[in-house]
Formats: sequence, C-alpha cells, structure tokens
Amino acid sequence: MISDTIIELNGLTKKYEQLTAVDYLTLSVHRGEIFGLLGPNGAGKTTTILMLLGLAEPTAGKIEVCGIDPTFQPLIVKEKVGYLPDEVGFYENLSGWENLLYTAALNRITISVAEERARHLLGQVGLTQKAHEKVQTYSRGMKQRLGLADILIKEPEIIILDEPTNGIDPEGVRELLTLIKQLNREKGMTVLLSSHNLHQVQQICDRVGLFVEGKLIAIGPIKELASDLFKNDPVLLEVEAEPVDEQLLTAIKTNQYVTKVEQKQNCLLIFSRQHVSAEIAGIIVSHGARLSHLNQHDYGLDEIYHRYFEGGM
Repeated sequence: MISDTIIELNGLTKKYEQLTAVDYLTLSVHRGEIFGLLGPNGAGKTTTILMLLGLAEPTAGKIEVCGIDPTFQPLIVKEKVGYLPDEVGFYENLSGWENLLYTAALNRITISVAEERARHLLGQVGLTQKAHEKVQTYSRGMKQRLGLADILIKEPEIIILDEPTNGIDPEGVRELLTLIKQLNREKGMTVLLSSHNLHQVQQICDRVGLFVEGKLIAIGPIKELASDLFKNDPVLLEVEAEPVDEQLLTAIKTNQYVTKVEQKQNCLLIFSRQHVSAEIAGIIVSHGARLSHLNQHDYGLDEIYHRYFEGGM
C-alpha cells in the first residue's frame, strides 16, 4: 500500500555552534499536495531543504523522503526529488535545449527519450521559441521556467522550489505559479514550496507551515488557520474613506459588533463578529467622509501571520 505521507520530519534539528537554524521541526507532507513552507528570510527554510536533500546533516531528529533517509542515502533521494534553488545555475553559453539534454545525460536518460521529454517540457513551460537560444539571453523568469523543465526531465516524485518567484516581475510570477499548479494537477506531483512572499504563495498551496526562527508556529490549510485564529471576529471589512479622523474612528469602534480597527492612512481594516457593511457605510457617510471602497475580505496569510506575532508566538 502506498503511504499518503511522502515527506516525514520528526524532531528535526540543525545547530551551527550557538545558532539553532532549525528547532525540533515535526512535519508531514502528503503525496500529491502543494505544501508551502513560509517565513521570513533567515527562518531556516533553506536549511530544512538542504537536510531533505542530504546536502546538510541534521544535529538531531529523523527525516524520510519517499521512505528513504537522505542523511544515509542521499543519491537515491536525489533520483526521486527535483530541486530548484533560489539562484538557478545553467551553462550560459549553451541553449536551453542543450542544457536539458546535458541534465538528462547526467541522469542516464537515453538520448531519444531525453529529446522527447525536452521537447515536451519546453513546450509546457512556454520556451519552445527560445529553445535554441543561449541561456545568457534569458530573463530571470525564463530561467526559472527552464529550471522547472530541468528538474522535471528525470520525472521526479517530488519537486522542491526554494524562493522560486524572487526577482520575477508580476506577470512572470503569475505564469510560474499557474504552471506549478498545472503540473501538480496533471501529474499528481508533490510540491514543496519555500517562500517569504505570503501573498503569492497562498494562491496555490493546499496547506502551509508558518516558519519563524527555526520553529514551525502553525500548520494547516489557510482557511482552517484563519477560522481558528479569527473565531471571535470572523468578518473582515476593507474600507477606503477620506478624510479619516478620530471622531470617525471612535464611531466605528463603538459599534457593538466591531472588535478592532486597524488604520493605514485612508485604508481601514475592520474586524467584527458579524456582517456590518451597511452600518459602517452609514457611519462613514454620516460623518461627512467620502466612501470610495468597501469590501468583505477573506483572511489571508498576511493577516494570519500578523495575528500570530500579535499573540507573541
């Protein structure tokens, strides 16, 4: 029977002298899911990935990737896992096509199979027209897409992406995330995605783990995390009005259902126990302010992250 768990970490710890980079991390990643390992730079995400690949040895704890311990059998794990680092490295004087065939040869894939896969993958990542141009002419977004093709040519069971959207323009990010979701859906491929960009990643992840200073502070689907954290104020209104003065803020805060108001210039985030859109609109208009935007907003990772830090976790 195939296990539902494809990555299993139990008490994983990594210390560098006095620094604890990863602090007793326990985590399961399910086969076929997109899991986001999210947190600020320096949180320990990359260190965790290096241990998963057998490129760094844990100080304590256990790791299993596809049922294999990468500390003792790193080469077997590398056969089953495709890894796209933050900085993608290619032979710049070779074309995208030539780089893919070189990677295939390193993985002992026959030339006929390699060419078939390379042709298909270049089409899948939108690089068919650029296939025979030197990589040194590629933009960062194109290199990231070529990187996806590069790790997929050996048909891995898992792909691990470390900050894949860094340095890419918004349209390139959208294309890359759409492609990752498509690969996951069509091939049932497990994706472990590391990022500090909460807004981008929440669009495609089935579950997320929030990682801070080497510790996993929360894990689960975004909606479940939000439901648990915001059960006392489940409604969030996003309001833009002008001018916003103390009298207006006081009037909004005195509504019996409003639990909290956060202000960023003329933008207000209003947390409440039930729907109060009509009441809030009435308060704003009655105070002579101009209401330009009012929207009920789902809680996202930004709000979840903020609430965890607010609680001192």
